[in-house]
Amino acid sequence: MKFEIVVIGTSLGGLQALEVILSSLPKTFPLPIAIAQHRHKSSDGELVHFLQQRSLLPVVDVEDKQAIVPGNVYFAPADYHLLVEPGHFSLSTEAPVSYARPSIDVLFESVADAYQERVIGVILTGASHDGAQGLLKINAYSGLAIVQAPETSVSRTMPDAAITAVPSAKIIPLSEISPFLVNLCRPSS
Repeated sequence: MKFEIVVIGTSLGGLQALEVILSSLPKTFPLPIAIAQHRHKSSDGELVHFLQQRSLLPVVDVEDKQAIVPGNVYFAPADYHLLVEPGHFSLSTEAPVSYARPSIDVLFESVADAYQERVIGVILTGASHDGAQGLLKINAYSGLAIVQAPETSVSRTMPDAAITAVPSAKIIPLSEISPFLVNLCRPSS
């Protein structure tokens, strides 16, 4: 299989979008998924708990130096940047980027450096430009860039910014993103 990891970035409307995606992935989905969702710094584990109730895959807030395991869903904890290194995650309390911590750009840029062409980057609904530069870096390393179709977003600011940054990105309606990912990960015969 060409790809080794999926990263997803989202903000306004992201909870509903993630619910659609995660509830549609089979328990046999083979790739790890790392997610940066903008959320308040004092938010607790309710986001992870809510999505675990709807996902067949294990869903967790990342701990520093946690190993990356296929078939698991990893969330950037509130008020931490999530970085990807080969085989594991790290957390950072560096300054917010684009007014956000966790920052989608920080996650996407670190995963591009670590996994290069083996990354699938997905930008979902959101009300900022965070993620556009990170998706551009994934694309520059020949990773796959996917953007939620703006007309299926609660807020199209983030998808529009990502499409402007990466005009060659695959633009997919929300309901079709999970089937697309599953199809990408099918073993080639």
